[in-house]
Amino acid sequence: MASFALDVNGKRLTAVAEPDTPLLWVLRDALGLTGTKYGCGIGECGACTVLLDGEPVRSCSLALKDAVGHRVLTIEGLAPEGGAHPVQSAWIAEQVTQCGYCQSGQILSAVALLARQPKPTDRQIEEALSGVLCRCGTYNRIRAAVRRAAADARREAKP
Repeated sequence: MASFALDVNGKRLTAVAEPDTPLLWVLRDALGLTGTKYGCGIGECGACTVLLDGEPVRSCSLALKDAVGHRVLTIEGLAPEGGAHPVQSAWIAEQVTQCGYCQSGQILSAVALLARQPKPTDRQIEEALSGVLCRCGTYNRIRAAVRRAAADARREAKP
């Protein structure tokens, strides 16, 4: 066991674990950030997606030692002031959530997409979020929520 300093949700946190422990378990068990979900454990379903320096990664497949020195963003850190991030607001408006299995992975993947492509096409949305399995099949609502978040951001940006 060793002590690791991590930048999680804009805070410097310390976790004690084996270097090869998956980041998912460090986030959930050591740091109490349970919004990141365990799904398949092999990086296929995307439920465990977090952002590492702004890019979506599967935290079940990323060793703790490989997260050191990078910015980790979980669903809990998306709207630190207690409000909702625009993507979360769009999720609510489009009534996306059903079982919740995929939500944090889908939302964080959408945030990363909109950061690099503020006006994504449906194809870009599908490609960016294709790695996160939605058991309930709400893909049409997910796509609509991403479009809504993009449109809302453009409206807010206009003077």
